[in-house]
Amino acid sequence: EIDLRELFSVLWAAKKLIVAVTAVFTLASVIFAISLPNKYEASALLTPAQDSSAGLSGVLDNLGGLSGLASLAGVEIGGGSGGEAEIAQEILLSWGFVEKFIEENDIAVEVIAADGWDKEKNQLSIDNDLYDNDENRWVRTPSQGKTAKPSSWKIYKKFLGMLSISTDKNTGLISLTVEYFSPFIAKQWVEQLVVAINQHMQQRKLQMVNTNIEYLEAQILKTPIAGMREVFYTIIEEQVKSKMLAEASPEYVFVTVSPAMVPEEKSQPKRVLICILGVLLGGMLSVAFVLIRHYGFSKESN
Repeated sequence: EIDLRELFSVLWAAKKLIVAVTAVFTLASVIFAISLPNKYEASALLTPAQDSSAGLSGVLDNLGGLSGLASLAGVEIGGGSGGEAEIAQEILLSWGFVEKFIEENDIAVEVIAADGWDKEKNQLSIDNDLYDNDENRWVRTPSQGKTAKPSSWKIYKKFLGMLSISTDKNTGLISLTVEYFSPFIAKQWVEQLVVAINQHMQQRKLQMVNTNIEYLEAQILKTPIAGMREVFYTIIEEQVKSKMLAEASPEYVFVTVSPAMVPEEKSQPKRVLICILGVLLGGMLSVAFVLIRHYGFSKESN
């Protein structure tokens, strides 16, 4: 049985210890919260672009149910806009795409070595233990077998922690978010990512269409059947249309509904929450210590 009166008396007798431990944890949490740099989130709202590739299926259906002919011939027609958008989201989070994006924009230092942002000067703070700005070289102490320059995988994982993509199941709208020390750089990266993925998917589509056209033209020269050549010419015509639309569409896979803006309020850290958790943790640990000390030693003495 638990004697609440005895329990209260034990805690009351050790009130100074409980208050002291809680105060230490509170002070530590306040110092820790203050030492954390602010981070800001910039987001762009996107929607999948309309895809006209469905027109080819309709044309082939009108030719007598030959919609599967292209697939049998080894020609990849492509799916709807939803499928392209899903593929684009996966590519956005892939190692190869992020590595190319970081190299083309030369932001490895900002990703790895930045540890804060000076609001008044609008300037990033670089950790001197990782990167020497004066000599423009990495000075961090690497682990055994590694170089001072961080590996591509390390940069990718760090950047991936700043990037997030979510889809609203009700509206289908896609939110692309970057969280970073500088709100201006966060906005800039969001805009550059949208442009980069649209260009990547556009080039991917053009490469696929060009390959299809070359293959179909070769098949036309090989087949003696006039009906088959007619079907191949129809497929080529639709592929040329797809190529023209892709070349004329800078927003090939994602159309910006709401562009990224420079955030004015920080997203992290939640300093009040950190302080509250510090107080609760200190109080619980001190109470647990007092109870374990009292009842544990009492049982041993008995």
